[in-house]
Amino acid sequence: MYDSIINSSQILKFMSEKEKGSQLEELQKQLKEALKNTSFTFPFSYQEDNDDDNEKQETPPNNPNIEIPSTEEEILRRIRDFNLKPREIRDYLNRFVVKQEEAKKVLSVAICDHFNHVRQCIEDPSLLEQDYSKQNILLLGPTGVGKTYLMRNIAKLIGVPFVKADATKFSETGYVGADVEDLVRDLVKVANGNVELAQYGIIYIDEIDKIASEAAGQVKDVSGRGVQINLLKLMEETEVNLFSPTDMMAQMRAMMDVSGTKKGKKKSINTRHILFIVSGAFDKLAEEVKRRVDRSEIGFSRGPSLLADNMDRYLREASTIDFIKYGFEPEFIGRLPVRVSCESLNKEDLARILTSSEGSILKQYHLDFKGYGIDFDITDEAILEVASRAAVEKTGARGLLTVLERIFRNYKFDLPSTAIKHFEVSTNTIAHPEVTLKKILLENKHLQKDVLRDDLNRFADQFEKEHGLVLEFDEEAINVLIEASIEEDKTIRAICEDRLKDFQHGLQIISRNTGKIHFIVDKDTVLNPDKRLSEWVVASFKEKAEKTDETK
Repeated sequence: MYDSIINSSQILKFMSEKEKGSQLEELQKQLKEALKNTSFTFPFSYQEDNDDDNEKQETPPNNPNIEIPSTEEEILRRIRDFNLKPREIRDYLNRFVVKQEEAKKVLSVAICDHFNHVRQCIEDPSLLEQDYSKQNILLLGPTGVGKTYLMRNIAKLIGVPFVKADATKFSETGYVGADVEDLVRDLVKVANGNVELAQYGIIYIDEIDKIASEAAGQVKDVSGRGVQINLLKLMEETEVNLFSPTDMMAQMRAMMDVSGTKKGKKKSINTRHILFIVSGAFDKLAEEVKRRVDRSEIGFSRGPSLLADNMDRYLREASTIDFIKYGFEPEFIGRLPVRVSCESLNKEDLARILTSSEGSILKQYHLDFKGYGIDFDITDEAILEVASRAAVEKTGARGLLTVLERIFRNYKFDLPSTAIKHFEVSTNTIAHPEVTLKKILLENKHLQKDVLRDDLNRFADQFEKEHGLVLEFDEEAINVLIEASIEEDKTIRAICEDRLKDFQHGLQIISRNTGKIHFIVDKDTVLNPDKRLSEWVVASFKEKAEKTDETK
């Protein structure tokens, strides 16, 4: 099918305008028919407005790597009115990210310089043609110290088009992995197809150290080198086609353009004013720098061992030659003139993240429990213990999630089905979460029957909404169901749905025979529902027959 599309588009070039229109209509019919029996997953779709010039590209839905800003007018207004100073951006970042003072300074200055330049270009378009050396940034540092979080909050503050991706997903050609030019195309999608707006955006690439071109044994990783070369073209200046050559949608668009029915439209974007920020852990680089530094200071190397506390120091001392030896092309690393090393986080830093960061994971857990009407307090000693255990994980702030999830996993599973609305997290909770949970459940066991009674009422209400039939459980039936729920470790809903699974069918028959919609469910009914339902149905037919005889 693809060959027929391409050949048909070539034939169109040699036709008259009238013939083109006729042929195009026929080709579109053939394509539509072919697509009926073909399954495709398009990276994005098009929407046609009545005005042909208003064709828009949709942003890919549910893409976690893309920050979607507000309206184009609002974004352009922010850019035109950009007047933030580096200290103001630093202060904003301090609300979310603990430590990383040097990284905050570097990013704040770079962002201000970039958007001041963008604003000047908007005010005076002639500046677009002048040479401008972008301050593309390289962030170094261990995982979980806030590199990605810094960028995410900067993008939120500025509101400009922003795209985030991992370097590991790219391949040299794009046939196996993604094409690096897709980053720029994603930027255009985020800008709702506005190329002028997208050209002022930010592209953030994480795990850049994974594409270093020297693997183990000094064997060149050709794919990594190819990705570097393609990226350096983007970071400097190049024209990127808005449509991927491997994208079938692009071929369809090309056919539409051949017809000559649409006005000319810009099909590429220049990357000259797109700011690139890349980051990576570079743990092995720190070891190489340590060897070099130790060799020059002492005269011999002490070996590859490296304390985490000293990792920051060695990454700060990394030079261009170190990056080249690590496996980066000189031209590639030259496109990243601004380099800054992020600091490792100790347990005191992790405790500050829990207590003072506006993005603290602890706040997320409070919200999770609040969704069930449950609140909890955590002692200062418990926070320090969580931070201490997270530090052992060696994954920075991500370790906090690992520790908290381990502690709260069963709390989040069990407590929403109980009457418990508040609990306290102490160091004993951190050390023995299962034991503490069982103690809390035992202390509040006397309240559980009230919760189960409420659950039974909710089941009855839902049954009435779905089937128009009213179930009224008497006290003995309620006690039987509650005991079964506790003994079988099932919810009241699960018990009722299992025992009364065919009730609605039988009760509807009874309702049609007698007009009755209200039914009393007693102990015998919940103990032997099939037998009782059968008795009710038989009785309803007898009642119907008696009424029929009376009317004769």
